[in-house]
This record gives sequence, C-alpha cells and structure tokens, in this order.
Amino acid sequence: MYKRKITLRYKFGESMQNIKVTDVRVQPGDSAFLIDDGKTTIMYDSGFAFTGYIVADKIKSVLGDRKLDYIFLTHSHYDHALGSAYALKYWPEVKVVAGEYAAKIFAKPTAKAVMRDLDNKFAKTCGVIEYEDLIDELKVDIPVCDGEIIKAGDMEFVTLSLPGHTKCSVGYYCPKEKLFLSCETIGVFSGKDVVPSYLVGYKMTIDSIERVEKLDIDNILIPHYGLLNKDETRFYLAEAKKSAIETAVEITDMLRAKRQKEEIMEFFKNKFYHGYTKTIYPIDAMELNTGITIDLLAREFGL
Repeated sequence: MYKRKITLRYKFGESMQNIKVTDVRVQPGDSAFLIDDGKTTIMYDSGFAFTGYIVADKIKSVLGDRKLDYIFLTHSHYDHALGSAYALKYWPEVKVVAGEYAAKIFAKPTAKAVMRDLDNKFAKTCGVIEYEDLIDELKVDIPVCDGEIIKAGDMEFVTLSLPGHTKCSVGYYCPKEKLFLSCETIGVFSGKDVVPSYLVGYKMTIDSIERVEKLDIDNILIPHYGLLNKDETRFYLAEAKKSAIETAVEITDMLRAKRQKEEIMEFFKNKFYHGYTKTIYPIDAMELNTGITIDLLAREFGL
C-alpha cells in the first residue's frame, strides 16, 4: 500500500495530426506515456514498480471503457519496465513488446533481484514504504529484433535495435506519421541539453544516433521527457551526437591526464546534473551510471 499520495507534475497530453500522446507519469524519474490514434492504444514505457498501479489508474482515467492494446518497452531498466506488470492486472490481454535481449533479462532471477532492489531504494526516497511486488510477473509477449514491423491497428512501427545505453535498447519508428519513439541510447533530454547515456558501448551509441539521424522524423517521443515538435526534434538530434562525442573527448582527455575517477565524476555532475535532469535523475543512479561510463570509455579507448 502507498503511504502517501504522489503529486502529479506533468503536462497532460499533446497531439499530432492523427495521434495523441498523453503523459501518464506520476513521479519524477518515471517514464510512461500513452499513445492513442483513436482506435488503438500503446503504453510507451511503464515506469517504476512502486508507481505501477497509479500509472495504470491514470491511463484508465484517460481511456475510460476502452482497453490498452500494447506496451512498448524501450529497454529492461527498472524505471522503464517494471510498471508493465501492474498494467497487466488492469488489461490482462495487453501485448508487451520489447527487444529479444530484454526478454532474456526478464527471465533471469538475478536481474529481477537487482531491479527489485533499485526500485525499493528509490521508492523509500519518495516516501513509499510498502507496495505490492509484481516484478516476478514481468514478461514479453512479442520479442523483437532489428527491422521487424509491429502493426498496432492502423499504426505501423519498425523496430530499431539501438544498443549503447543497454544491449537491449530498442526504438520504434512510425514512417506514416514520421514519429520516432526513442530510447536512452540517443541521450537524456533536459530541454536545454542532452546527457550522454552510454553504459555498454560508446562507439555503438554513436552508430545508433547516426541511424536515427537518417530517418525522416518530424516528432520524437523521448523517455523521461515527452513529445518534441519538429524544431525541438532537430535540436535534440544534433545536440545528442555533439554532446556524446564532446563528453567522450573531455573524459578521455582527463583519463590521459591521470585525473582521479572521483574528479571526473564531479566534472560530469557539474556539466549535466542541474535543472530538469536533477529532478528526474536520482543522485545514486547518476553516480553509478557516470562511474560505468568512465570505465567504459577507458576500456574502449585503451586507457
């Protein structure tokens, strides 16, 4: 049970010509949006476990008697995937779509134990002490690989394998609407800058960004942020690549200068950990991920 009410903090919905995107997050750090063309509905990422039922309640308040048809997951991290198990309690027939590698991760007890621990720790920082644990019920109904087509009613999405943040990171491209459902490999957007988010591969991250740059896109839906208009989309894509490369150069230069890891982490924090990013990015997760990023760059560049 929840021990306190979580205050809603986000814009309710934004529309394109044929599709409406509704922000159904309830807690900073959540990533969950509802995509609706009037016929078919898709939950894009699903947030934490401890917010799972509240996110599902918010979706139900939007849909009324209509059903949720699909859940598209961008990757297997706890702040994106765990809420899917709670949505299934409301809509048992919903189909969960995720990368093939994510499906394998969900089948590992050790991986679920890590997700459970991270979710519990962040829940406590948000004042949530007790909540139903459905993490063992995580599943993927439609595991996808690169280039597969998902037909969701009249909407058609091409899946793109975009490793870099995780091995299982996936994006979903709707050519008809020129809409791209992004993933964190491309970068975490603050509205002003883009925080690089390569945890398993720097070079593969650049490759993934360049794949997305070649798509014909008018709008991007970004985890933890929301729907970008055409001008914002152009800015985001240009800034994502620039920031990823620039930050790698800065960190590798510091490594070559034999700077201590703690000093490099402080540099990264001073550069990116402010404003909106600070609101959505728990400090322990930021520090953990920054340490992984530094180690990754050291390995890839032979430092």
